[in-house]
Amino acid sequence: MSENKDKKPLGKNGVDMGERGVYDKRNTLNDLTGKEWIFFTNSVWITGFSPTAKENVGIKIRKIHPSPKPPVLMRDIIKFFTKTNGRILDPFCGVGGTPLGAALADEYDIENGISDGSTGRTVVGIELEQKYIDAYSKVCQTENLKEFTVINDDATNMLNHAEIMDEEFDLILTDPPYGDMMGKERTGQSKKHNDDSAPRNYTDSSHDLGNMESEQFLENLRLILERASTRLKKKGYMVVFCKDFQPQPGKTNLLHADIINEIVKIEGMEYKGMRIWHDQAMSLFPFGYPYSFIMNQLHQYILIFRKEG
Repeated sequence: MSENKDKKPLGKNGVDMGERGVYDKRNTLNDLTGKEWIFFTNSVWITGFSPTAKENVGIKIRKIHPSPKPPVLMRDIIKFFTKTNGRILDPFCGVGGTPLGAALADEYDIENGISDGSTGRTVVGIELEQKYIDAYSKVCQTENLKEFTVINDDATNMLNHAEIMDEEFDLILTDPPYGDMMGKERTGQSKKHNDDSAPRNYTDSSHDLGNMESEQFLENLRLILERASTRLKKKGYMVVFCKDFQPQPGKTNLLHADIINEIVKIEGMEYKGMRIWHDQAMSLFPFGYPYSFIMNQLHQYILIFRKEG
């Protein structure tokens, strides 16, 4: 009697999903219960993806890229912004964090009874550098994961490809280069332990946003995401990773704010908020000691936009 008394009424739209919580049938965004939904709305996201962590799928192969995102992190973003048959576009696919995340999301849904496996997500990625696509493909083979389409081309050409023009996407999820950040001389762990301060550019291409200075980078990023947004369905989301530069004399270098201001110039795109991702596996170093404060930038911004127009 007391057990039934403690249960909350489901209402006409509620479905009891056991330990997962109560699912609302009016949920058109994803397949999460309210209990699962609330976690994702936390503005700070703390993880611990060490280089040897099981969740850091294929990292030994994917580490040829200067900034590979953990596929489990991408999985959780995909689970929030898509249903089991969702369609996802990544204009800066790198070594496949987004498509690997989608494959893991599909596996999670089957294992947890969310999907019977008859439907699955679709991903189309674009990547300028073929060696990164090859690395992604190798991870799919070694980890026995579904492999999605990744086009080898400059992202500015995305609308020339039928794989994109013939689709309307539920989610754009991407981790673009952060301007020429990776092209600058390095400090910290690599320099201290390996005597290696050389830059790690994504590619040598002049079309690579990672080889562009701030103004040119922001202009080209907006152009690419504007083209991508034409294939995003109404009420669909765009999720973009970025990281700030260290401040310099006369420059605040708040890249995340600059990117927000560029994306909201795109017709219909509305800024909805951000999550701050902190990976605790990152090491701290005594930058500036003993002279002045220099911050260890261990966090990245996950910027969230929705197409309203």
